[in-house]
Amino acid sequence: MPKRMTVVVSVATVWTKPESPRLMDEPALKYPAEIREWLGFMTLGDKLDLCLGNRIQTQILYGSTVLVVEEGEGWSKVLIPQQGTRKDTLGYPGWVPSCQLAEEGEALLGSKRAEVISDKAWLYKNPTELVMELSYLTSLPVLEETEEWVKVQTPEGTGYLKADDIRLIDGPLAPKSAGVDVGRGIVEQGKRFLDLPYLWGGMSSYGYDCSGFAYAMHRYFGILIPRDASDQANQGTLVDKEQLEPGDLLFFAHEEGKGAIHHVGIYAGDNQMIHSPETIKCIEIVDLSTMKLAKEHCVSKRYWK
Repeated sequence: MPKRMTVVVSVATVWTKPESPRLMDEPALKYPAEIREWLGFMTLGDKLDLCLGNRIQTQILYGSTVLVVEEGEGWSKVLIPQQGTRKDTLGYPGWVPSCQLAEEGEALLGSKRAEVISDKAWLYKNPTELVMELSYLTSLPVLEETEEWVKVQTPEGTGYLKADDIRLIDGPLAPKSAGVDVGRGIVEQGKRFLDLPYLWGGMSSYGYDCSGFAYAMHRYFGILIPRDASDQANQGTLVDKEQLEPGDLLFFAHEEGKGAIHHVGIYAGDNQMIHSPETIKCIEIVDLSTMKLAKEHCVSKRYWK
């Protein structure tokens, strides 16, 4: 029977196996994790090796629940229920340092949560003492509200978030927005992260990979899509090229669209796409007719209506 545990670092990186991290990855393995330091240490070659060496699978945000199915020598094999995948019906699999997990506490009565909608937000122990910097879309149960502060339940006690950094939602996902152009909203959320460097396996506002970026921009609107591009392409509603609307997902495959899917971007309107392209680049908007992947576009899907 899997054991329910909670992530107790700002961003837990999920590794392919316990042997996957390199010496330089130590900051990402600590409690608390030092994500900014880890990213700052790496050269371009080091970042490329995260992919080429098949080191990272995905990431999980502070306060998220995982299912632990195996433990040993300081590592836990986890499944991530909110990250759908064909790899396991219970959730996305991988390995996390056990020090970055804690046993899940008792569920609070009521379901109101504070979800970070700033690019980053500080969690405070009290209104003057910082604890850690949290990523966009980190979500924690609400205990009390004032005009300036929201008191939250954390995996390690209580804390405070500035009211300006969060929104209040009922349940683990934001409700689907009635009367809002969700497709364009997905694009507008994405534009907030223009120039953010790509990170293989990235699922936080410290760096996204292509499918992580699509996943997060949909999740902002309460839409849970699969974690990986290949799975995203197999679900959703098929959209013809002539019927594309902002917010639709565009998928690209090797062999000029006939091979395996390797990339996803978000249609931004006017024959443009916003995407997190590759390790050597940052989130950008490109013209679909001139981009190097143009001939590899194989299918488009819609999740937002």
